[in-house]
Amino acid sequence: MLPLTTERLVLRRFESADVEAFAVYRSAPAVARYQSWDVPFTVEMATALITGQAHMSGPVAGEWIQIAADHDGDLVGDVAVGMGRDGRTATIGYTLAPTFQGRGLAAEMVGALVDALFEAGLHRVEATLDPRNIASARVVERLGFRFEGTAVSSVFDRGEWTDDARYAVLADARRRWRERPLDPPADVRLVPITPETHRDVARLVTHETQTRFVATVAASFGDALFPELVDGAPAVPWYRLIEADGVPAGFVMLAEVTEHHPEAFLWRLLIDRWHQRRGIGTRVLGLLADRLRAEGHTTLLVSWSQGVGGPEPFYLAHGFVPTGRLVDGHEIEARLPL
Repeated sequence: MLPLTTERLVLRRFESADVEAFAVYRSAPAVARYQSWDVPFTVEMATALITGQAHMSGPVAGEWIQIAADHDGDLVGDVAVGMGRDGRTATIGYTLAPTFQGRGLAAEMVGALVDALFEAGLHRVEATLDPRNIASARVVERLGFRFEGTAVSSVFDRGEWTDDARYAVLADARRRWRERPLDPPADVRLVPITPETHRDVARLVTHETQTRFVATVAASFGDALFPELVDGAPAVPWYRLIEADGVPAGFVMLAEVTEHHPEAFLWRLLIDRWHQRRGIGTRVLGLLADRLRAEGHTTLLVSWSQGVGGPEPFYLAHGFVPTGRLVDGHEIEARLPL
């Protein structure tokens, strides 16, 4: 299986020349924070790990192997593979040196290895991680891994019990993920939700790391059925299924303009994880703006929570201007002039 070559990387066996760089990035606080190895990770520890797997030329059933990621001659990170005894499943882990983060290299190296494992006949690849490690979770989400749940307080590490988030992808799901549409859809529509489509809508989901910012469709249905009081009057929901080229791709809900609420409020905007990065959210904002202008309205409000992977850059890029007001004490309110 090794070496594997990607656009920017070579995945290969560790060599003795890698020892110092390996020890340095494994000792970096940002790398080691959510890992189980001892810190500092010494040159002696790095040497022992590399020497201990010198007999392996690639993943082997029933064993773990650390695979080096080389970028222009520099060791930039590694991927660990623990293959099941039957040789049909594997668990992976991955680290990247701090100076090489933020370039998409982690997804590149992990994606290449996952695809090679499936080409070799594996059925399932898993990844477990600390839920606080958002950057790591976003790597596997980008590759089509599905969040399967969290084992609560299941790992005792460095003096504390921590949760363990479980992600996995099957060979067929990875193939479909790679083949999914990535181009902007020709047609985006906001269509009423019917008895025939409401279950399709309920199955729409974001990535797990985005649930901090976007409520589920089920929660949105509940909010629509039992709307909150805003300034003493209940919000009036207007909601639609987002279709992209005739396929369910998202959900949107407004709080309508009423005598008590003079501005429309973008209550929910959820794009399904299979349809993100296609420009659908931008098209939806345009359709909402057209509807509101046609009704004589001149603004649209929204609010968001801040954090890595949150929607703030999207809304700011589309012209929303923060009002200086906080919603529920922590969400940034912003207004879009129509």
